[in-house]
Amino acid sequence: MTDDETLVSVDIEASGPTPCTGSLLSIGACLVEDPQVAIYLELKPLPELPWSGEAEAVHRLGRAHLEQHGLEPNDAMEAFDAWLAEVAGGRQPVFVGFNAPFDWMFVADYFQRCLGRNPFGISALDLKSYYMGRDRIGSWAATSRRYVEQRYPVTTPHSHNALDDARGQAELALLLMQED
Repeated sequence: MTDDETLVSVDIEASGPTPCTGSLLSIGACLVEDPQVAIYLELKPLPELPWSGEAEAVHRLGRAHLEQHGLEPNDAMEAFDAWLAEVAGGRQPVFVGFNAPFDWMFVADYFQRCLGRNPFGISALDLKSYYMGRDRIGSWAATSRRYVEQRYPVTTPHSHNALDDARGQAELALLLMQED
């Protein structure tokens, strides 16, 4: 990375597979270089969108809890934007994720919907793709988390808490970016 960029590991939990079929429910983000510099936000689900019981079984965020305790989406995205501006310190934040297309599409959609812009821009660094290219993996199926972590073990468990998972991704990113 260049001096004018900062890597930000981002993980989300959602109530469905796409922004038009599910709500963004939680965001966890941390600096790749310092995972203790972090933010965690829970959002109120959008009432007009469906709720997936299968997704809830994975992330364990109940709709009633989020409706009562979650932030309004606009407030959450404003808080995330302010945090990014503070930690990036004038540098371009680069979205880093494991299966980044999924997480990025929710974050991009909500930033656009709520703020009219996305501070990450139009792209993200996907650790699955990075791993596939770096280690010359010949099968997309072999880029699942369990295979990647066999070669690059991380100490942070994959819990489906967005902040825990963002920190695990940061740890993985550092391992993958080390020179051989």
